[in-house]
Amino acid sequence: MTGPHPAEIDTSTPHPARMYDWYLGGKDNYPVDEAMGRQMLALDPRVPVMARVNRAFMHRSVTWLAQHGVRQFLDIGTGIPTEPNLHQIAQRIVPDARVVYCDNDPIVLAHAEALLRGTDEGVTQYLQADVRDPDAIVEGAREVLDLDRPVALSLIALLHFVPDEDGAHELVARLLSELPSGSYLVMTHATADFTPEESEVAAGKLRAAGVTLALRSREEFTRFFDGLELVEPGVRVPHQWHPELGDPVPGQDDGIIPGYGAVGRKP
Repeated sequence: MTGPHPAEIDTSTPHPARMYDWYLGGKDNYPVDEAMGRQMLALDPRVPVMARVNRAFMHRSVTWLAQHGVRQFLDIGTGIPTEPNLHQIAQRIVPDARVVYCDNDPIVLAHAEALLRGTDEGVTQYLQADVRDPDAIVEGAREVLDLDRPVALSLIALLHFVPDEDGAHELVARLLSELPSGSYLVMTHATADFTPEESEVAAGKLRAAGVTLALRSREEFTRFFDGLELVEPGVRVPHQWHPELGDPVPGQDDGIIPGYGAVGRKP
């Protein structure tokens, strides 16, 4: 279940998944990704901390969801595997959890085998698709997930790369429309609310390199959860969401983390 044959890896333009890998100290990136990553670090040296904070939010939110009975996960914008991956967190608590990963970067597909080593009781699969094609995602996910039972839709550090012109809010609503009552939306998202000047410069540099960055306000982020019941404590800076469920990221309290995280339940 990998979808269409992947396109050739474009090493002339930075890709968010590979930049994220570089921030996390990984090796699956190219000089163009490192070069842009260094430009981002020059603007704010805490960018790697932000990447780890997003990752830690995923760990805690999946822990919370598995503890509250969720058995199925659809993770879009998976990125290059970095242990522990989502299925490892979920299947430690719920061994029979079913997980579908989805990404559009061919290099992630090349490493998908690392994502597929789950428990014997559970199921873990990878789907090559883009969040801008929700119909393909739903069709592929349906092969593994029972869409009549609750599913956690995970969009970690993804939607700030999808501008309003591409219908970001509509894409999320479309995906949620296929999921039954009791499903959840899990999201983190970068914002310019706390650092407007630096964020404008960063967005400009990324745009010049072919990467769109849509830094949404708290109100715009919260709108993704329209019609959902926000899980306490609601919309928070990511590391302030249920911090008791994981270890703190070194450096997370040394300055501003310019982003939001939340989990919402579909009634």
